[in-house]
Amino acid sequence: MLTLASDIEVLARFGRALADPIRCRILLKLREAPAHPSDLADTLGISRTRLSNHLACLRDCGLVLAVPDGRRTRYELADHRLGYALDDLRAAVVAIAADTTCPDADAKDCC
Repeated sequence: MLTLASDIEVLARFGRALADPIRCRILLKLREAPAHPSDLADTLGISRTRLSNHLACLRDCGLVLAVPDGRRTRYELADHRLGYALDDLRAAVVAIAADTTCPDADAKDCC
């Protein structure tokens, strides 16, 4: 059963997904077009096992869908508007002072 997430939960899930550079790269590739895991792994230069773990995270976050495609599975963005959100985030200007660190620098997923 699917449920709608609250605004805060959606942002938290999106943030979790974007916290890892590999997941960012996967989302940007899927923004261009749906893809099969083997093709994604080859394109991104990572192992299929590692890719599988990241795809599982993105599925759990609700950002990608696994779509049966014959004997294979194809992945795509769960909503085409996610592509626009990624474009907007990439175009945003982020000001980072050279001498500052993340307030939670000990956190694994910190910038």
